[in-house]
Amino acid sequence: MISRLVSFITRFIPRHYLQHVASFFMKILGLFYRGKKFQDPIDGVKYRKLLPYGRLTVRKNALAPNSMSLERHRLIWLYLKRKTDFFTSQKKVLHIAPEYCFLKPFRRLRNIEYVTADLISPWADVKLDVQSMPFAENSFDLVLCNHVLEHVDDDKKAMAEILRVLRPGGFAILQVPMDLSMEQTLENPEYNTPELREKYYQQRDHLRLYGRDYAQRLASVGFDVLEDDFVLQLPSHEVEYYALPKEEILYIARKK
Repeated sequence: MISRLVSFITRFIPRHYLQHVASFFMKILGLFYRGKKFQDPIDGVKYRKLLPYGRLTVRKNALAPNSMSLERHRLIWLYLKRKTDFFTSQKKVLHIAPEYCFLKPFRRLRNIEYVTADLISPWADVKLDVQSMPFAENSFDLVLCNHVLEHVDDDKKAMAEILRVLRPGGFAILQVPMDLSMEQTLENPEYNTPELREKYYQQRDHLRLYGRDYAQRLASVGFDVLEDDFVLQLPSHEVEYYALPKEEILYIARKK
């Protein structure tokens, strides 16, 4: 029952509407899920199980109610904590389409200047189109932009904008939905209805589905791209305990 409800809500209700009300109800619901089997590394809350999440395919133990983090968010948090100096060095950070689970933890960090941006998000400090951002060149040390590029008309233009606003030596984490069985990204202008986009791109408002050439697309605008298999480097008990995505590759795009 819950899985079917989650699938319907995530398929047909735009995320920016859900964001206005979901956090309050999720915190209450999360009280009934507390336990010891899983832990969200972002806020430290432990659960007996997590909520299901997904549109066409609903994943078990995906959504941590209190922070509203998904598997990829928990992986990114651990990556930043264990493989970067994000939590200790002075940085200016741009977070495009900011995820709720990161907002309070990142704002509490005294070592970072944290700027959120989006076209419609209620949590955005700056309203913008990622294809043309109102920031000077070389403005940020880190850009976070996850599950955004598949929505953008010209994804390479958006990639180039992210590269432009990064400082030399800075990097971006740029996750997208992918089908690793495909060698090339699927992008067809004839798939121009919500139904066709859901059928071919997995979601009604996606404009493409990325394949294994995603790193090459990032590199084509000038990024130095690292495909980091961080999750495969972690002990299996941590992958299970933190409910991480077992095959997710982190795309670390650095400005030379």
